[in-house]
Amino acid sequence: MILFLLACSDTQTTEKPTQQKKEATVKIEAIRVYSGRSEALVGDLFAMAEKELGMSIKVEYGKTDEMVTRMLTEGDQSPVDVIFAQDAGHLGALSNRDMLAPLPESLYSGIHKEYQDDNKRWLATSGRLRVLVYNSDKIAQDDLPKSLYELSDPKWKGRLGWAPSNGSFLSHLSGIRHVWGEEKTEQWIQGVVANKPGVYPKNSPQVKAVDEGSLEIGWVNHYYLHKLNKEKTAAKNYTFPEKGDAGNVLMLAGMGIRKNTSKSTASQKLLEWMVSKPAQEWFVEKNYEYPTIPGIPSHPDVLPLSPENLVQIPQSHLADIGPTKTLLKKFGL
Repeated sequence: MILFLLACSDTQTTEKPTQQKKEATVKIEAIRVYSGRSEALVGDLFAMAEKELGMSIKVEYGKTDEMVTRMLTEGDQSPVDVIFAQDAGHLGALSNRDMLAPLPESLYSGIHKEYQDDNKRWLATSGRLRVLVYNSDKIAQDDLPKSLYELSDPKWKGRLGWAPSNGSFLSHLSGIRHVWGEEKTEQWIQGVVANKPGVYPKNSPQVKAVDEGSLEIGWVNHYYLHKLNKEKTAAKNYTFPEKGDAGNVLMLAGMGIRKNTSKSTASQKLLEWMVSKPAQEWFVEKNYEYPTIPGIPSHPDVLPLSPENLVQIPQSHLADIGPTKTLLKKFGL
């Protein structure tokens, strides 16, 4: 009898550590993320997610188009579990190629309806408002164009900058094509190109140039101005006063899960956390972005978000970037 009890005792003491080891292994199993948002922008956010979720997250950073191209090239053999893109356009492209897994309805329960993907393949994590950034020492606000289309007016020749290869630019222009139609959009691009805009690789150099006075107006996302980290700037943000103007667009960053990943449960936990109160407050406080869930106030330093002023564009239209790239090529862009 004593021998039997000892044997049972030995069995229990050897099984318990094994079980704990298995639980620990599950806990630290890493998920892999391709991030089109830079480490400087979201590295601390992923560190916060690791701590709060108790999981290891391996992030590879690059430009959104590079990450998407890589994922498409790798196909079913891709090692990635989650893609984090700076714009809805590239997420839509992945969805159209059936590279993203369907997401459960529960993930969308707290998201503003207008920020939801119709096909439920990606989740909006934060928003950036498309604005004009202008040098307030050179231009009075009252003299700025009242609509985006007015940028094709010859009066703005040599005064504007843009970034036609930037993901947000491509998504915005894709939406414009559906609002204005192909003919009007092409006429607008032709007019802006005739005004010889300065071509920049991305948004931040435009903001810097405007603040320094070498450029009068840039067409950018709002938060780059706030990231100058200066108490006083000559650069100011501006939204078009006309309600529903095609220039007033909220660009969404978001995440999707690779179809057929073996780590779908852990990946869904990451997406769920990204739209939780702590993560949404992080986007607002650290990145000056707009939240995608109700009840989170925007940063006091950013322009108030007026939904009635925004143009209503389905997210699927912002994802229609293929024809947009073809259109830009006609003008050597």
